Amino acid sequence: MAAARVLANATTTSAASSFFSKTSFLPNHTLPFTSNFISLSRTLPSSRKSFSCRALYLPEVKIKEEGQPETLDYRVFFTDQSGKKVSPWHDVPLHLGDGVFNFIVEIPKETSAKMEVATDEPFTPIKQDTKKGKLRYYPYNINWNYGLLPQTWEDPSFANSEVDGAFGDNDPVDVVEIGESDRKIGQILKVKPLAALAMIDEGELDWKIVAISLDDPKASLVNDIDDVEKHFPGTLTAIRDWFRDYKIPDGKPANKFGLGNKPANKDYALKVIEETNKSWANLVKRSIPSGELSLV
Repeated sequence: MAAARVLANATTTSAASSFFSKTSFLPNHTLPFTSNFISLSRTLPSSRKSFSCRALYLPEVKIKEEGQPETLDYRVFFTDQSGKKVSPWHDVPLHLGDGVFNFIVEIPKETSAKMEVATDEPFTPIKQDTKKGKLRYYPYNINWNYGLLPQTWEDPSFANSEVDGAFGDNDPVDVVEIGESDRKIGQILKVKPLAALAMIDEGELDWKIVAISLDDPKASLVNDIDDVEKHFPGTLTAIRDWFRDYKIPDGKPANKFGLGNKPANKDYALKVIEETNKSWANLVKRSIPSGELSLV
């Protein structure tokens, strides 16, 4: 169990700016986020300042937009009640107890703008991804809410022997949330994992945790992979096929999947989360070189 694990009892409700298809943004919003967290501090080498996790107690997380949507300089920052910037990757706790985790929405359901946490920028705001200086869009809408598990990291120096020896992709773990609601950028949801897909993207391991928000009407009906097949028939196959094929319209080969090209069950998903949380803890403690990643 990683020393950097943060436990909490949290209440989260919707917030943030919305990004439907390629337009429709809202002004700044406030995300109620009531928590009681175990203290966590991270001491850096003497040449650096002490880095303390600012997610010790955040009664409110606010969303602050900077720049214009659909521009290269557009950013969605998270701030605490005092207006101080915090990192959605490092400062929002992962664990809520009882197998429930925080999930941060980057890409709302039925949108196509490829939004992501900027892991190499201070306070890791959400931005639109770019390629060769141009904003990136998926070739078609994603059919589920998509985002990250905070305080996780797929270590690029670790070769996973269970997934063809693939190395981590140097990002937080991705979540595909299958509930019925269209969520919003920056929204923090309480989710329970149901399954895991081991996507291999250009040789890198890029886990997809399939989960459902606790406030979804069907949340009480699904607790593991078999329940997904029963109450969301065809969804696991659709998720795999979507992520397998989305690069093909751009002339790239299809992505591959490990674990026999099949989704793994809830227990396996929990194992992935625990392992990547430990990797994140080692990262922020400087036990592993951070490279260009921002740890603030």
